[in-house]
Amino acid sequence: MIRRTASAVLLVWLIGFVLFVALLPRPAEEGRRTDGIIVLTGGAKRIERGLELLQQGRAKRMLISGVDPVVRPVELAARYRVPLPLFACCIDLGAEAVDTRSNGEEAAAWVAKGGYRSIWLVTTDWHMRRADFELRQALPDNVVIHRDAVRSEPDLWVLLKEYNKYLLRRAAVLFGI
Repeated sequence: MIRRTASAVLLVWLIGFVLFVALLPRPAEEGRRTDGIIVLTGGAKRIERGLELLQQGRAKRMLISGVDPVVRPVELAARYRVPLPLFACCIDLGAEAVDTRSNGEEAAAWVAKGGYRSIWLVTTDWHMRRADFELRQALPDNVVIHRDAVRSEPDLWVLLKEYNKYLLRRAAVLFGI
């Protein structure tokens, strides 16, 4: 009985992992406008995508969540080759978040402060499901989240870690942890 149960659990986990990989979130469709953009740091091309959306006029403001506290707007403007006034008018740097869960909390406070009703969520494709889950846990139900996944080529180890983190976080919420 124990072996059958363990085999069944392993099979369900494996099927879930295959679906997780096969159905990685995609970039968002073009043309949509929102109140704000939330970019989670930690992966290649995330900030570039957020800046692109902002410069296209697809939102009024952008939060870069999880920025190292020592990073200054002038450094980011130089690195990403965007005018410094864009940071002054339209970009907020969030330095409180240290993981995906605290990204959700930091972003929710920013959304509430700005009174935003719709946002772009920009992160890497393999990270999108967990990031979206955390943000939905922190935001009120009336805020619309549009997912914009930055394509990547993650290796098997990254996908395994992320899938397990996602499952563990969902289970923790299910059990009220």
